[in-house]
Amino acid sequence: MAVFDIKILENLLDYTSLRNKIISKNIANLGTDGYKREDVDFKGMFAENLTALKTTEPRHIAADNIESESIVNTDNSQDMVSGINNVNIDEEMAELAKNSIQFKFASQRTGNYFKLIQSVIKGGDGS
Repeated sequence: MAVFDIKILENLLDYTSLRNKIISKNIANLGTDGYKREDVDFKGMFAENLTALKTTEPRHIAADNIESESIVNTDNSQDMVSGINNVNIDEEMAELAKNSIQFKFASQRTGNYFKLIQSVIKGGDGS
């Protein structure tokens, strides 16, 4: 696994951590009159990472130039799903479950990477 892969996993961990906070905030405000649900825009990070994956020449964008920028957006739709605001508890719970799986994946892969590094440093099979 290259340093580039770790940067992607780091960005995914940052994104899922922030997204967990935003989803939890939406769920907590389910009964708040006039609350507008929020979500995290992370598409820019994936576009940058896909561009970096295509580097075939030294003049292309280097993997270490990848930065992620998560933007919290407010959903200004007037659709009052819950009757008092636009938070749909079923959608939020589904997104929370999906987000938890993504976080678990990224944290396990990151942990495995560092276990491999530790094994190499110790000069053997990790025992």
